[in-house]
Amino acid sequence: MRTQVHIQNLKCGGCANTIDRRLSEIKNISDVVVNQNDETVSFDHHTSHDFERAKHVLEMISYPILGDDNNLLTKAKSYISCAVGRTKK
Repeated sequence: MRTQVHIQNLKCGGCANTIDRRLSEIKNISDVVVNQNDETVSFDHHTSHDFERAKHVLEMISYPILGDDNNLLTKAKSYISCAVGRTKK
């Protein structure tokens, strides 16, 4: 099944690279597409458990789904994920 979610803290291509790389590492998650303009992430998954795992990874790398908690620490950590994404492709 295909899912699209709006995420927070997406600033640049480095962020997009980090999100793409980390979600693509999850079993049963495929065809990850990050749209910077819309601040969305789309991906294919098999079960609701797969979706929850992807949601958890997004939270862990500081790009929570719109409506989820996005405190100052989460925003600051997203800059680190962004920097890592700029150096790894």
